[in-house]
Amino acid sequence: MLIQLLIGLAIAVVYFTVTWAISVRVKNYGFLDVAWSYGVAILAPFYALNSPAVTERKWPIVAVGVLWSLRLGTYILLRVLKHHPVEDTRYEALRARWPGTGKFYLFFQMQAVLVTIFSLPFLIIAWNPAPSLSVLEIAGLALAVVSLCGEASADRQLANFKADPANRGRVCQTGLWGYSRHPNYFFESLIWWAFFLTALGSPYGWVTLICPLLMLYFLWKVTGIPLTEEYAVKSKGDAYREYQRTVSAFIPWRRRK
Repeated sequence: MLIQLLIGLAIAVVYFTVTWAISVRVKNYGFLDVAWSYGVAILAPFYALNSPAVTERKWPIVAVGVLWSLRLGTYILLRVLKHHPVEDTRYEALRARWPGTGKFYLFFQMQAVLVTIFSLPFLIIAWNPAPSLSVLEIAGLALAVVSLCGEASADRQLANFKADPANRGRVCQTGLWGYSRHPNYFFESLIWWAFFLTALGSPYGWVTLICPLLMLYFLWKVTGIPLTEEYAVKSKGDAYREYQRTVSAFIPWRRRK
């Protein structure tokens, strides 16, 4: 299993090196987000095809992981292409701190390591020799499907809201966005808890607890909620401050009066 993980890391390093080269060429580091999202769609099938377990039980789990990966990656790709050559504000800020391309290369390789870590549930599941799905795996799959639908719905609702010129400068509060300021992040976090739950049906599955914990940390403390809300307050002012006061930050919940 360790050899497969190291091969997966090597694949990720090459993959992100190519992504870095393309990003430098087109002068848009936003394609890193696309590459990160597509990572599971590359590594999960690789692990399943090269594991010694010959049972078919691993393929439904791989299919859900690949579907999540392709949906999110394609959604982000279309968003990046729509705004290109304008770059995401996060990467504009990093350009100011990191002149040149060298530090960005190291940053891309750090993402290669992270993608490999987040692929752990699929590696561990692929090596499980059990002939059929366990109760934990079925529960994890069900939660993953619900989370995938929830995230896709949140993204679609936001995209439809932004597509209406009448909503320019306004805060999206339709659908799930009326109950959570970041329903897409909530379901993104939930899907990694689902993958962890699914992996618990396999030996050493507890190791994958690192995945939902890391994702929760990134969403709450690093590139998720903090940067998104900082930009939203700057662009929408008091309207977004009122939204912060009345709507839950993460878990969908009833509005505060």
